[in-house]
Amino acid sequence: MSSTSTTSERDPNKRVKFFDTSLRDGEQAPGIHLNQREKVEIGQQLARLGVDIIEAGFPIASNGDFEGVKAIANEVDGPTIAGLSRANEKDITRCWDAVKDSANPRIHTFIATSDIHLQWKLKMTRDEVLKAATDAVALASSLCKDVEFSCEDATRSDPKYVAEVVAAVIAQGATTINLPDTVGYTMPDEFTRYLNTLYDLCPSLKDVTLSVHCHNDLGLAVANSLAGLHAGARQIEGCVNGIGERAGNASVEEVAMILRTRSEDVGGLWCEINTEEITRSSRMISRLTGYVIQPNKAVVGRNAFAHEAGIHQHGMLENPLNYEIMDPKSVGLEKSELVLGKHSGRHALQAALLDLGYELDKDEMKAVFDRFKSVADKKGELSALDLEALMGDEMRGETAGGGYQLTSFHLAAGSGDAPSATVTVAAPDGTRHDGTGTGDGPVDALMKAIDNAIGTSGTLLEYAVNAVTSGRDALGEARVVAQIDGRTRSGLGMSTDVLEASAIAYVRAVNASRDADRPEGPADGV
Repeated sequence: MSSTSTTSERDPNKRVKFFDTSLRDGEQAPGIHLNQREKVEIGQQLARLGVDIIEAGFPIASNGDFEGVKAIANEVDGPTIAGLSRANEKDITRCWDAVKDSANPRIHTFIATSDIHLQWKLKMTRDEVLKAATDAVALASSLCKDVEFSCEDATRSDPKYVAEVVAAVIAQGATTINLPDTVGYTMPDEFTRYLNTLYDLCPSLKDVTLSVHCHNDLGLAVANSLAGLHAGARQIEGCVNGIGERAGNASVEEVAMILRTRSEDVGGLWCEINTEEITRSSRMISRLTGYVIQPNKAVVGRNAFAHEAGIHQHGMLENPLNYEIMDPKSVGLEKSELVLGKHSGRHALQAALLDLGYELDKDEMKAVFDRFKSVADKKGELSALDLEALMGDEMRGETAGGGYQLTSFHLAAGSGDAPSATVTVAAPDGTRHDGTGTGDGPVDALMKAIDNAIGTSGTLLEYAVNAVTSGRDALGEARVVAQIDGRTRSGLGMSTDVLEASAIAYVRAVNASRDADRPEGPADGV
């Protein structure tokens, strides 16, 4: 439930749809690289979360993007599956080919409407953009009954011109109109006035769904999204954890919890988000993208329900409402009693994974069980959080298919001596390659040894190590962002040994950089 009101009390005109673009705008963030299986796993979790529309990718960007969108359209049930396309025939037909197998497909096409984009990026006149928009929507609506049209950079566009374009595309069959704050420039009250102006200038806008897509460059994405709802929008576009290009998008979980927690104060607006799946969704997105959640992040940060100050702790003991406006259970933080150890069998593991939402075939189960036994031998007991991390790591590793794999490593370091590393790496063809390296520290030495073994050249940009759970025996997650042969890529590794986790993470970043089917792709987006 997303609010305290009952289903019978809900006004259907106040129903808010959630359009999740974690797999499109989110994946366009620097360093994020998801393989097909990871995209499908995220899509299935977004379905459990209850989002209404999943924007699965940008099919024209690459063959990998096309296949990822197509796989989600075929394998993820429930939500509408959308693909993004620029306003041209090639993009739109490619998008339709990717989403058409979904039970609920959508074509999302867009073109910029601000004068700055027309002059410097598109080099088109207003009349040319208007024709491109109407032609695109006419083609899309001939293929698909559900068509969304976006005016890129709408909030920096002339409202009269936007109204003209919007009226024209609605006449051609657009069923959803998205007016994005593409560069996160707008103030909330300004956005409300802008949308009200559009309603006045374009009466037919009331006949379709109005959507808002707000970026967070000034930290106002969620506030602007709420302003859009107050003006009449009934679709919110955003990403789990607020990931996305530059400073990111509106955080799906934050908007959903505002609607739940402050229902009466937002005019009774409601949604179908299953908020108890928020924490699991957040952690999956974090692990598979490699983007660590800041500790003080609203709703999903590890400190969101933590209380250290003595006066706060006393208040919490007396009544949690003293300092918690949300029940931790409402976002899925109910403590799990699930604990598995080295003596647990395959069936117990399979049942535990099913409870966590993972349904594996025989071969996948064998690989995961072998990894589980290996980790359990070192760690002893694994909690639900450990298992979620283990599954995320498996999707990043061998069960994701292909790529180089770290086979072994050795480090030598001492006071006054530069650390040196020796590694053995297995290539996709089964051959093994040895490499050595010295560096300023053990992680730097490992990176250089891996480069030496594979034949790459990398520069570390970011590095972080986190514990999956508390305790001395906690599994360690290492995240690296590196520029490898000219491409910025991220990698995530997990092990009871943080140096091993670091080496695994770097190998995975190398694999992402060497994927020839992942060009940078179109930089456009709403």
